[in-house]
Amino acid sequence: MIQMADIREWRTHDVVDTRGHRIGDLEAIYVDTSTDQPFMATVRVGLPTRHRLVFVPLDGATAGPGYVKVAHDKALVKQCPSIGTDDVLPAEDEEAVFRHYDLPYEPGANGERQLARR
Repeated sequence: MIQMADIREWRTHDVVDTRGHRIGDLEAIYVDTSTDQPFMATVRVGLPTRHRLVFVPLDGATAGPGYVKVAHDKALVKQCPSIGTDDVLPAEDEEAVFRHYDLPYEPGANGERQLARR
């Protein structure tokens, strides 16, 4: 797993899939609130006048010179629920992001979010 200090250096760099296809630019890192470890990233995708942010898990991600390679196909990532570039993921939409990647969703005992932006 990529460490938080390492991945922060890659903001605005390319995010590519396992075949090297460019998905978009790394925008932000989200940590799992139970472990405070990097868990997902948002990737800026779309046309220059119509950008949006999609989420991609960081499990299996590797960093290279000028890019972060994720373990998910470009088409799958681009179909993920998205938010606007100035928006925040609403708590009620968080589970849909996890479902998109077939990941278990486990909010806190009192309904706390599983993801937090760092």
